[in-house]
Amino acid sequence: MSARRIGLGPRPSREASADAWVRGSGRNDGFTARMTIDVTPALRSRIKVIAFQRGLTVAEMLRVLLEREYGEGRDAS
Repeated sequence: MSARRIGLGPRPSREASADAWVRGSGRNDGFTARMTIDVTPALRSRIKVIAFQRGLTVAEMLRVLLEREYGEGRDAS
């Protein structure tokens, strides 16, 4: 087998429009941020079963829970 070198091409320029697109231009137009938390395997299993029983994905169910508890207009205390 022969090794072939694959060229990656030039590095993309940092344009302001690209950065604005990644940030969503300050609007809430579907841009999301990923969070990672550690839970026990037992809790993860319970969350997955409950989400399935409700016909939701785990992500959908947790978004609803977090929005209900910490959504806009909620007291920060």
